[in-house]
Amino acid sequence: MRSVVLLSGGMDSTLTAAIAAAESDAVAAIHFNYRHRTERRELKAFNDVCDFYEINQRLIVDAEVIRQIGGSSLTDEAIPVTKADLHSNIVPSSYVPFRNGTFLAIATGWAEVISAANIYIGAVEEDSSGYPDCRTVFFEAFEKALQLGTKPETHISIKTPLISMKKSEIVKRSLELGAPLERTWSCYQSEDIACGECDSCALRLRGFAQANAQDPLPYRVRPTYE
Repeated sequence: MRSVVLLSGGMDSTLTAAIAAAESDAVAAIHFNYRHRTERRELKAFNDVCDFYEINQRLIVDAEVIRQIGGSSLTDEAIPVTKADLHSNIVPSSYVPFRNGTFLAIATGWAEVISAANIYIGAVEEDSSGYPDCRTVFFEAFEKALQLGTKPETHISIKTPLISMKKSEIVKRSLELGAPLERTWSCYQSEDIACGECDSCALRLRGFAQANAQDPLPYRVRPTYE
């Protein structure tokens, strides 16, 4: 059984890759470059994680159209990256409009071509900054559309093994499985030393703190998030 995993190179997608590798006979990894602020650093993390899990079938997609669509601080330098506020109910500026839907649509086409039975994505509903495309209901609806939009003999399931986990649980599970967290990258705005202040850094740092573990990545600042 072959599976496709969406692998950004972040902590969540890396744990997802580990789970996919354990549950599949073979894993293919897909990565998207969309001219976001940390594109080069995430691409390095993607390849480093693939090397660790010996994933040789890789597809790197040039998705510059996402930058052209705009609307996100990750792709538009004129929009500042929102500083972390983990108690806010407002979707932060880092939200990329319908990113998971776009990624899944492309991954579905590839999965159908290479006869993959599953598509794994490391979405997390509770600790996802309120992104609307990280909800269980979204993935359930997308899987129905996938089934309607592929050949009758194609049967692909969308797997979201982290969807109900907290970041602290993701850290603990990653450590249990020996996932290479030192090879991952989460920061939204820096490619050398993680800023420690963007939403993604904050969620990651809080996860490590609540798991009583030390994040192996360097940070420009290390605030305490509760």
